[in-house]
Amino acid sequence: MWTLIVERWWYFRFGFRREREAMAHAWARRTDHKSWHARQIRRMLISRANARLVGSQPLIRVIVPLAPLLGLLGTVTGMLEVFDAMSALGYADARTMSDGVSHAMIATLAGLAVSLSGIFFVGRFQTISRVETELFADALKY
Repeated sequence: MWTLIVERWWYFRFGFRREREAMAHAWARRTDHKSWHARQIRRMLISRANARLVGSQPLIRVIVPLAPLLGLLGTVTGMLEVFDAMSALGYADARTMSDGVSHAMIATLAGLAVSLSGIFFVGRFQTISRVETELFADALKY
C-alpha cells in the first residue's frame, strides 16, 4: 500500500503538471471551442485527467479495510502459538506464552497502523483529485 501511496503523491506533485499542460495546450490549439464536438472533446479531456488523477486510489481504498483483517489473522496465529506452547509444556509458562502474544500484538498493531494511515491518504487524495479536476475544467475555456 505504501508503494501506491508514494506513487500517487509523486504523480500529484510532478506527473500531473506535465499532462495537464499537454492537454491544455491541445485544447488551446483548437480553433473551435463552441461546437458540440468541441464540447465533447473538452469533456473527454476532463474525464481523462480525472481518470489519471484517481489512478490507483480504488486499490488503496480496498487495502484500507483489509489491513485490520490481516492484522486480526496475525493475532489469531499468534494466539495459536500461545496455545501450542501451553499444550506442549502441559502448563502455562509466561516466558513460553510471551512469544505468541507478542506476535499477536505486533500483527494487530501493523494492521491498524496501515489502515489508519491509509484512511488519511485516501481522504487527502480524493480531495486533491476533485480539486485538480475542477481547476483543470476551469482552465479549459470555451
